[in-house]
Amino acid sequence: MILKSINYFSKLFLVEEIESVSESNIPLIILIKQWLLEELQRLGQFTNKTFNIKLFELDEKPVSLASLTKLIILAFVAYLIARLLREFIRRTILNRFGLDRGTLEAVAAVIGYLLTGFGFLIVLEISGINLSSLTVIAGVLGIGVGFGFQQLAANFISGITLLFEQPIKVGDLIQIDGLLGIVENISIRSTAIKLLNGTFVIIPNSDFIQNKIINLSYGKSKCPVEVTIELAYGNDTTLVTEAMLAAARQQKNIVSEPPPKVLFQTFSSNLKFKLVAWINNPLGLNSVISDLNFAIESEFEVRGIKIVSPYQQEVKIKNPQEVISNLQSSTSLPQELTSCFPVPANKPVSISKKLRKSLQGETLKDLLPKISYFQNCTKEQIRQLIEDGYRQFFPQNTIICHEGDPGNSFYVILSGMVEIFSEKLDKHITNRESGEFVGEMALLMGIPRSASIRTLEDTTLFVVDRDNLQKLLSNYPQLADQISVEIANRRESLESLSIFPEKIDSEQTVLNWVRKRLNSIFEI
Repeated sequence: MILKSINYFSKLFLVEEIESVSESNIPLIILIKQWLLEELQRLGQFTNKTFNIKLFELDEKPVSLASLTKLIILAFVAYLIARLLREFIRRTILNRFGLDRGTLEAVAAVIGYLLTGFGFLIVLEISGINLSSLTVIAGVLGIGVGFGFQQLAANFISGITLLFEQPIKVGDLIQIDGLLGIVENISIRSTAIKLLNGTFVIIPNSDFIQNKIINLSYGKSKCPVEVTIELAYGNDTTLVTEAMLAAARQQKNIVSEPPPKVLFQTFSSNLKFKLVAWINNPLGLNSVISDLNFAIESEFEVRGIKIVSPYQQEVKIKNPQEVISNLQSSTSLPQELTSCFPVPANKPVSISKKLRKSLQGETLKDLLPKISYFQNCTKEQIRQLIEDGYRQFFPQNTIICHEGDPGNSFYVILSGMVEIFSEKLDKHITNRESGEFVGEMALLMGIPRSASIRTLEDTTLFVVDRDNLQKLLSNYPQLADQISVEIANRRESLESLSIFPEKIDSEQTVLNWVRKRLNSIFEI
């Protein structure tokens, strides 16, 4: 049809030109155009004949180059339509179901494949090809694919497997063959991985089926961050936990839920600890780990915690004074060497002990036992409380909580100063400084705040909220009983809060009432 149109317009063009030339009496031009017309006609006839040559028969119908070209064009159009429909369904329909990115892309890809296959079937029907007649050809081609396109077929089947089983999904942070990156796209043949430095790696799908993959995002929407540190024996494990958690909570990229966790892994030759935290953006993993290492080093230095060096060994002398005296009295040693061992007047104090003494009242390990409710806590309970709480900074003249607010947390003042006042009465009540605590009664008794709290200077607080305290009391019921005893001893405070029943008179009855109320509030 196209060739006939070309011949028609060529004849029409040349006839018009011949008429104009005849009027101008230019016979040479007429001859040239007649020759061109004849050549174009021959070319059209040759092309038409070539395109219509029967290549083979399919279901008793001749198949020519023209019919194959038409089939290819229609198939390409069907592919474009299927792709547009897939994008339309993904954006307008699938997005409404609230699916995560990986599931959304997998469903969209499967729908795209189905639409493309359905479009190709329609194209074959339009072209007049009976699908049953393709059975023999498909079998022959299957043999060829099995031998010549073995790897391509394996990647295709692997791609389908990845989309349906979803061991990895788009958006997952994975590690394969030493490469760590984000899954950006899963196609029929290959998967695109975006490394943490921004570059892309294209990996055949069969590699994900045959090789071991570390999927750090499997079953989670957040990416874990892990830092492992070996410390020397003699370090306080609770102090180490506090320092590592303090470093984690300084990082803005680390999420608060799930909270950071410190694992005491092994004793072995050293003390081995692992910090596990979580971030929302896997691409920032390397940066967060670097910031964590700097922060942990700083926190260790402040607390006098010793990090193990692989090239350093510590030698402990059982009787150091006797060894020093023997060295100084020895005549066989040069004066320069014996002068290096002066006899101290008093027993020396190690640097770590000096630092630890200077930090009394500042570290959570030392502050929390000073609170009357936790003064009988074991070391494990204090460590658990430190893990479940978090630090929060408040600038000067900031309202921490208002009078009448729900009592859902209490605060330990790590640094700075706060004022407790009544907003309703516009009355100053008292000030609290570093090392003191506020807001505990409202949390423990489940009542609104009886006063407001405002910072008088830049202040850092350690916050223990209701959920974390509930988890601690559930794990340690005896601690709940100790707190009940402490609250029962404060009968005057309970009466001032207008929650104390008037009929209760004996101390045992008061204690039983406090226990029931505490158990009810924290569902122990």
